[in-house]
Order: sequence, then C-alpha cells, then structure tokens
Amino acid sequence: MSLFLFLILVAIVLGLVGVAAHGLFYLLIIGVAVLVADLVYAGMRLRRGGRKQRVAR
Repeated sequence: MSLFLFLILVAIVLGLVGVAAHGLFYLLIIGVAVLVADLVYAGMRLRRGGRKQRVAR
C-alpha cells in the first residue's frame, strides 16, 4: 500500500512541476503515465486480493 501512495505522490509532483515550469510539459506526460500505471497496479492487486492460495504439502 505504501508503494501505491508513493507513486501517487510522485505522479502529482511530476504533474505540478510539468505545469509550473515552462518547457517541461514532458514531466506532466510522465506524471500521467505513472498515475495510470499505478492505478492499473492497484486494480490488479485488488482483483487478486480476495483469493487465498492453498499451500500444497
């Protein structure tokens, strides 16, 4: 969960720097890409989280 929150924070910071600094629009694009990748990662973890794997002995 901490990785998810850290990546959200990184995406927000990159987006703000990309908007605020003239000529650094690519940082905004990278921030959006990190945000989308993070949401996909969280979605995959939530989908798998409900199932418990059985351990073979």
